[in-house]
Amino acid sequence: MKWRSLEESHPSSDVRPLREIFAERKELIAKYVPAETQAIHAQTVAELKARQLSATILPVGAKAPDFELQDHNGTPVNSSALRAKGPLVLCFIRGRWCPFCVGQMEAINLILPQIEKAGATLVAISPQTVKQSFFMHDQHKVRFPLLSDVGNRLARQFGLTYRVPPAQEAVYRRAFVNLPFTNGDDSWELPIPATYIVDRDGTILYASADEDYTQRPEPMEVVRACQGL
Repeated sequence: MKWRSLEESHPSSDVRPLREIFAERKELIAKYVPAETQAIHAQTVAELKARQLSATILPVGAKAPDFELQDHNGTPVNSSALRAKGPLVLCFIRGRWCPFCVGQMEAINLILPQIEKAGATLVAISPQTVKQSFFMHDQHKVRFPLLSDVGNRLARQFGLTYRVPPAQEAVYRRAFVNLPFTNGDDSWELPIPATYIVDRDGTILYASADEDYTQRPEPMEVVRACQGL
């Protein structure tokens, strides 16, 4: 179970803006996904926006929680050690089954050298298991760590989590998006996608989150934010 890229034997080289890549994927979804299924996803996004989750996330100026999570190889990764090197970029994603998460990760792959040149370190965080993160890292040739946030414990501290509503859960089950298997728990809980930049002392310098999982910051926006630190 995964979103297949057009080419997986080599890292993606699609240099278009992320909004154009996402627009193309939305067109494919509009063409091939039943209208009633699209309506359920749209209703879920509308309900999340009504709850204004993105307005209650940890904001710029707040202190980010410390963490230690396993990467895609099962190696513990400590946030304090990462921040000691410089600013830390955190990308919260839903999982390897999400075409928009895959598109975002492939786009960030291309600008990773610029983030590192700015002195920052990048990691992506999802509730999927270490094994699922390994598959994603391998299949999409990701060049940065994918961390497993078991039970969305860290995402919850950032204010990002929600429970998949029953109608959308039914859609996912029919599409073989088995979150209990992928994430290793029965919570059916996901994070809204979010990107943070955290300073050496743990202060949040940049925060972007959206209840609409098809909306993510442009990778170059993240690069410019790192360069401006």
